[in-house]
Amino acid sequence: MRLYLLALNPTDSVSEGFLPAAARLGLDVTVLTDQPEAHRRAHPDTEVLECDVRDHRAVITRISTHHRADAVFTNSDHLQTQTALAAAYFGLPAKDWRAALAAKDKAEMRRRLAAAGVDTVWSAELTEPVAPDDAPYPCVLKPREGVASEDVVLVDDAEQLTTHAKDILQRRPGAVLLVEEYLPGELYTLETLGDGHVRHVLGGFHTELSPPPYFIEERLTFVPAHPEPVVAQVLAQLDALGVGFGACHTEFVVHAGRARIIEVNYRAIGDQCDLLLARLLEIPLFELILRAHLGERLPADLGARRDGAARLDYPCADRAGTLTEAPAAQERDLDGVHLTYRPLRPVGERHELYRTNRDYLGVLRAVGTDQATVDRVSAEFLAAQRWEIQP
Repeated sequence: MRLYLLALNPTDSVSEGFLPAAARLGLDVTVLTDQPEAHRRAHPDTEVLECDVRDHRAVITRISTHHRADAVFTNSDHLQTQTALAAAYFGLPAKDWRAALAAKDKAEMRRRLAAAGVDTVWSAELTEPVAPDDAPYPCVLKPREGVASEDVVLVDDAEQLTTHAKDILQRRPGAVLLVEEYLPGELYTLETLGDGHVRHVLGGFHTELSPPPYFIEERLTFVPAHPEPVVAQVLAQLDALGVGFGACHTEFVVHAGRARIIEVNYRAIGDQCDLLLARLLEIPLFELILRAHLGERLPADLGARRDGAARLDYPCADRAGTLTEAPAAQERDLDGVHLTYRPLRPVGERHELYRTNRDYLGVLRAVGTDQATVDRVSAEFLAAQRWEIQP
């Protein structure tokens, strides 16, 4: 059986998650990408074909002129609609392309949720740096189809909105921006996995952000089960969007008992959270996701472990410059907690300060059975490390 995996740049989810899972399932894998050399270096034993993966027509042509497909899959935010369209063309299990588009296009997501009567959020699309007359301040400005907190900023007045919009549009010519009302509350995620018939809730995370006006995710703490009313509200909003097949990572806030979606990433959670989930829940997460795309039904009970505790920390650069000192990759077991640290920026490399997830210097994954111990061990490990950035 052949799996076509669409990708942009190589990621940990592909390298450590989906490709090993595909091998365990005995699948022949062909990676379609617009960055073939990077993938050939990262995956020398995997077939890699160059393709304009942002164009579903190019994807369909590449597949139809190669081997017959049994599954077409991606875990990229940017390629969900193209993948869904290509899979549907070949009559393969797929996400509804309309749901994939609505999840990616944050303005369309707001319109669909409002039309379904499940949530209404003031929002407006911008193609030029002009503040809407009726914008409710403070409000959030962001790219309509952005990811990873890239160019997401809280603005307090029309002058700030105009200044930031002008700056973002200069860096993103032709982009459409979304300005929407600020939704107060604690930020959480809900991780789900479905096959079109059954949908499993895998748990979620409580997300701690950098101080405003930016929204960098600095720490995620695992939440085994959100309150049932909260889960019901989030799932109702996902149903209104038509989201339910495969993996989905949903970010939402809870304020006064009300859950409101911030964004829907119609894929498995990234930034190594998916690797942590697989270890924490002790389930073959990546195999299960691929099996759904192969048309297999998910088991009624995944057999997930429910007594685990975990968190992820992302040490961030606080200034532009060259990273001159940083800890190496390592794994440790301390007081019943398994720690995995992976650097995300090589020593000797210079970067600007992006005020996004691109400022991450590394990621610490911690898995145990007691949250207080997980928190203590993580904090002690991070305090003992040193990251040095020179101008």
